[in-house]
Amino acid sequence: MKHVKTLEDLVSAWSQISVHPHRFGGTEFLFGAAEVGHAHANGIVDIPFPRPIHDMLLAESLAEEHRWVPNSGWITFRIRSEQDIDHALWLMRLSYLRYALKEAAEPRTSFEQESEELRLSPRFKSLLEPFVPKKAKQVSAEPLPA
Repeated sequence: MKHVKTLEDLVSAWSQISVHPHRFGGTEFLFGAAEVGHAHANGIVDIPFPRPIHDMLLAESLAEEHRWVPNSGWITFRIRSEQDIDHALWLMRLSYLRYALKEAAEPRTSFEQESEELRLSPRFKSLLEPFVPKKAKQVSAEPLPA
């Protein structure tokens, strides 16, 4: 399905994302060792979220319960047409944001910019707030121990 390929091409271009074959078929997107989500060739996109975000996505009909692990934080979204790509990207970016903020030089600024770009409601912003580090990631000037 060409729509899945489009999604894969766009997500794989994000900073610090690596692409791997998924163990159940399809393509998996990792931020370090953390899975941001994966896409199957048939258009099914599965994405893990913390339970409060998962519950909000379901309550607002922005995603479906995952078919194999329904009582987890995983959601499913089906890409059926080209119009669905934008929403699949929005969901993946929401997952990606949790990890990217930990690595951001200015996490608060990044959070505000991403929130605006993703058009996050105040409720979604409040659910993502715990993932914004209080301080920017510091790079040590001291040499690593031998």
